[in-house]
Amino acid sequence: MTIRRQLLTTAVSVSIALIAGSAFAGEAVTYQADGADYEGYYAPASGEGGAAGMVLIIHDWDGLTDYERQRADMLAEMGYDAFAVDLFGAGNRPETVELRREATGALYDDRDAMRTRIMAGLAAARENSKADNTVVMGYCFGGAAVMEAARSGKADNIAGWAAFHGGLTTPEGQSYPDDTAPILILQGGADTSTPPSEAYDLVQTLEEQGITYGLHVYSGAPHAFTVMGSDRYQERADQKSWSVFQDFLSENLG
Repeated sequence: MTIRRQLLTTAVSVSIALIAGSAFAGEAVTYQADGADYEGYYAPASGEGGAAGMVLIIHDWDGLTDYERQRADMLAEMGYDAFAVDLFGAGNRPETVELRREATGALYDDRDAMRTRIMAGLAAARENSKADNTVVMGYCFGGAAVMEAARSGKADNIAGWAAFHGGLTTPEGQSYPDDTAPILILQGGADTSTPPSEAYDLVQTLEEQGITYGLHVYSGAPHAFTVMGSDRYQERADQKSWSVFQDFLSENLG
């Protein structure tokens, strides 16, 4: 078994254990953005020798939940410092579709606020981690937020951007800086919320600008195919995309 496959097996085993026991290795971190409190989650790299890098995780439309904590702990087991940011505010974890649409809609309507909160989370992560470089990744709404941060050009020492079944459309008047770090796009072929056509449109834009990217589309995978325990979860696509993401981290963070 290769090292990469061993890591994949370990990560999957960790996720199963976390789901079963709801035990998390990291800790909550309270920080501020524009005078308001936000609560992130920090999981330091396990083992000796320090972290290979840091991974910043941006949550789905239901806010920072156990799902992001699980992913952060999986990454910590792989040797990375992981920090899950909070874009909604401490204690704001919308539980209904209406509230989730309201929370995400407010940030889609105010892109400056979205960027400010992402950068505040990144700053809080770097106060905890000593890693030099960062990969920023996100799920669904978080994937759209990743792309927003990439377009902003405001984040330094970013080694890569990764969006799992995220929104990929580029708002009018925005563009990607020519020095944007490599982008990894992981989409479901059966995603009706973010259809593959959005990914191909983005690819054309990145190709024209000469920005390094990778696009992986998984047949039969619906939107949110990585969300363990949900009715949309597709194990095959989840494991394959996670394996690709591990390779992306190894290539860009070491």
